Amino acid sequence: MATAGLQHTLDGTDQGFMADVVEASMTQPVIVDFWAPWCGPCRTLGPILEKVVEGKKGAVKLVKINTEEHPAYAGQLGVRSIPAVYAFHKGRPVDGFMGALPESQVSAFVERLLGGTDSAQVIAEALAQAEAASQAGDITLAAEIYAAIIQEDEGNTAAIAGLARCYLANGDTERALATLDLVPEARRNESIVKGVRLAIEMAADAPAPTELDAAVSAVSANPGDHDKRYELAEQYAAAGRYKDAADHLLIILSARLGWEDGKAKTKLLQVFDAAGATDPVTIEGRRRLASLMFA
Repeated sequence: MATAGLQHTLDGTDQGFMADVVEASMTQPVIVDFWAPWCGPCRTLGPILEKVVEGKKGAVKLVKINTEEHPAYAGQLGVRSIPAVYAFHKGRPVDGFMGALPESQVSAFVERLLGGTDSAQVIAEALAQAEAASQAGDITLAAEIYAAIIQEDEGNTAAIAGLARCYLANGDTERALATLDLVPEARRNESIVKGVRLAIEMAADAPAPTELDAAVSAVSANPGDHDKRYELAEQYAAAGRYKDAADHLLIILSARLGWEDGKAKTKLLQVFDAAGATDPVTIEGRRRLASLMFA
């Protein structure tokens, strides 16, 4: 049941569950398909789920987890038989079913998850487009899309947080903070919002170019000095250079996973929060961290 060639379907793992499912569901609904190679109904349901999800063109994502290889979260969710399907939204399971269903019922399940309206799908697609533009470096286009979404759905947390990130990317922390004030009071503790606030807080300590150059030179002169490397990672994070920060923290962790009572790991997780759950830095960084932790 390979997912090669599918755009909105991926093979999940226990190590990647938080990033691929829980955190990702803050910006779009995520369906989790718990299956196993020996399960006949799983082989029937899997292609149907893939077809329906791929047909939504990014409005929803499918994560397929082989319970033979990755049993932890299936156990936590109380899965007793497979196939078992769970839908996550805003970080928590909101719907689900067990057993193989026909395509019509699977489609109805996904429509229910998306709110059953065309506008929900349009907004989900627009969010995906804005994120793609941002990752491609077209901050202006991303900001325009996020602003348009907010006009249609003024309480859309993902769009508000995305627009705030755009302002932060352009160095305008004041407007970034003002934009976050648009988030409804009840949703201000959501991870997607807290991540942007953390990025803004980090940016307040952004180093001058000469300071950063000096920190780079210090690490180059003594690559084994973890303290100096940690300081450099902190400066990169404050400058918004999250990939550089993550790379240096992972160098420390690869040499000594528990360095300074987990200090480097804690900072790395903060970098992931600041970068955002769907940023390539976070996705790749979590994979690299998991490989160190579960080696």
